[in-house]
Amino acid sequence: MSDISLEDIITELVVNSGSAKSKAIQAIRAAKLGDFEKAALKIKEATESLQNAHRFQTEIIQAEARGENKCEVSLIMVHGQDHLMNAITTKDLAIEIIDLCKIIYKK
Repeated sequence: MSDISLEDIITELVVNSGSAKSKAIQAIRAAKLGDFEKAALKIKEATESLQNAHRFQTEIIQAEARGENKCEVSLIMVHGQDHLMNAITTKDLAIEIIDLCKIIYKK
């Protein structure tokens, strides 16, 4: 594994996932106010945070595949994965909600 510890990688996973979820919620709030430009920006920021989180997740997986780290399933690992999956779901739903808001604002 790189010079970063497993705990640090998981922390980055949680932090970036949390940021992505927060940006997705901000996008929904902007869309509810009709600010679709801001909503699009927040979705872009959420996507960037998810890409960062995914990079850290991939690092864990690749290190284990190389035999560098036999990762036991720990509560902190589950917590990190849970944050990532929730953030992905929140972003996906935010995109759908923004589309619905656009339809409402057109009427």
